[in-house]
Amino acid sequence: MGTVLSISPATKKASIMDAEVAGDGGKNDKSLKRHSMFVSLSWKKLVASSAKKSAKKVTPNPLPTRELPSSQVAQLNSENVRKTHQTEEKKPKAPIPVPVPTVPTQNSESVVQNGRLSSVQKQPSSVSLVSPRRIVIQASTGELLRCLGDFLCRRCYKLKELNSGEVILWFRNIDRTLLLQGWQDQGFITPANVVFVYLLCEDTISDSTDSSAELQGTFQTCLYLAYSYMGNEISYPLKPFMNETNKDVFWETSLRIINRMSAKMLQLNADPHFFTEVFQDLKNQRDSSESNLDR
Repeated sequence: MGTVLSISPATKKASIMDAEVAGDGGKNDKSLKRHSMFVSLSWKKLVASSAKKSAKKVTPNPLPTRELPSSQVAQLNSENVRKTHQTEEKKPKAPIPVPVPTVPTQNSESVVQNGRLSSVQKQPSSVSLVSPRRIVIQASTGELLRCLGDFLCRRCYKLKELNSGEVILWFRNIDRTLLLQGWQDQGFITPANVVFVYLLCEDTISDSTDSSAELQGTFQTCLYLAYSYMGNEISYPLKPFMNETNKDVFWETSLRIINRMSAKMLQLNADPHFFTEVFQDLKNQRDSSESNLDR
């Protein structure tokens, strides 16, 4: 099979120019191929050489230090100090230890005189500050009532027929009457109240009493003051405590007891040591013969 090529005469010049351009293009393509091959070879060599250099451990030589002028060194030092202070200010501050004042060995007391503070030297006391020994005393209500009766019998020695049971009966009758009439919800006779009654009787009833009615009237007056001071109710009636015949004597005796014994009545409730002393004194009033029989 053959190939037919037809060239028109009008385009002859154009075809010649095209042929020249095609020839130049082929040369350029060859040169580009050669250049690209050279570039690829050189790139491969560059990559291989860089890989070999990175595989080796190279320790670069340190650069020689350059001496700085003294003014620049001072400036750098001041900047470092300023930065250090700033970081310390940012840190949380720890509590500052405060010195504890010590107590001097000598006893001294500060006294303000004319606006000035002066110290006064105290003399050492010969009495040592030792807490008093704790004393435990136990006694029942019945035992304290018998002690109260024995005390009145011993104090009023002129009343030969008086016995402790009669005094206890006076006390219990008044307390029972107040309960039955509704003047109180609970009984008054307790160990503490018996001690209070003994405190009043010990100061009020004298050894010159020679009448049983006089003793009963004075004793009932002491009971009225004890109920009024130590009782659970606001007020108590006068009738169980006072007889119509000795009304004036009742109030005179009451006022005399209040004026003389008010401080001791308050002390008995406020000072436990004083209460213990009175309690022990009442317990010691027990008749020796009766105490021996109990043993």
